Amino acid sequence: MTTPRESALIQTLTQELASGDHIPPEARWVRLHGGRTNHVWRITGPEGGETLVVKLYDKDADNPLFPNRPEDEARVLRALEGRGLAPRLLHHVVTRLGPCLIYSHLEGAAWRQDPKAAAALLHRVHRVTPPQGLRLSPDGSMSLEQQTAAILGRFGKSLADLPDLPPQGVKPSGAACLLHGDPVPGNMIDCGERLMLIDWQCPAIGDPCEDIALFLSPAMQIAYRGEALSRTEECAFLSAYDDTETLCRYAHLAPWYHARTLAYCLWQAEQGESAASDRAKAEHAALLMATRRSKTFDHS
Repeated sequence: MTTPRESALIQTLTQELASGDHIPPEARWVRLHGGRTNHVWRITGPEGGETLVVKLYDKDADNPLFPNRPEDEARVLRALEGRGLAPRLLHHVVTRLGPCLIYSHLEGAAWRQDPKAAAALLHRVHRVTPPQGLRLSPDGSMSLEQQTAAILGRFGKSLADLPDLPPQGVKPSGAACLLHGDPVPGNMIDCGERLMLIDWQCPAIGDPCEDIALFLSPAMQIAYRGEALSRTEECAFLSAYDDTETLCRYAHLAPWYHARTLAYCLWQAEQGESAASDRAKAEHAALLMATRRSKTFDHS
């Protein structure tokens, strides 16, 4: 059911976007509930018209792991046009309510299975030359520790509260790959013949291990799919990604990625998201396992 506040948003946006010929004035708006930060609607116009997505950015969003950057999303969607990786951008508009993107609607369901297809999708993204102007993602264990400490500092904690990190450091890779920045199951759409990615509001340039870690994160899988990947599914993903150097690097960096996501889940719990506590437990278990594996690698 549409709330009075949402009805007011739709009315204001319809007036502005229709007056600029960005959408038909008689468009029908249906709220899409996949996103957790911004307002997103599927809109349909007259019979036979293209189905669109209108995404209104929350100007006050403040997320320590997933920044909300409409300019970067528009920049990446333009760069990816025609590659079969993302929806087609139609308009980038600044409205009275905030920045707004309008792009083609992808018909399909969110990813649920077939980790090999997810790995192939991310590998394709990482081989695209990124557009200029994107943020740089953390690279190496030191920068991941710094980001983790910053997240913990938001609610009075520190790295000392995460005693399970290995002491060995991993140097920066210097990689400059295009990263989605939030490749969770809800942002992968199965369009039938291929998977595609939506919600590009926090893309980055950097180490592909960043995207790999976010996809494999138990907390992220639980949040969007309801369960963590099994060991078999995880191995299938890693095998299909098919880049030995990157996968070896991820194996060494995994403890720091899990620690960062654990800190993020703890921050979410502090914000009142009750389910985040269970996700934190799953991520902590993965941290312990990754730390044990990392020590094995270091002595092999």
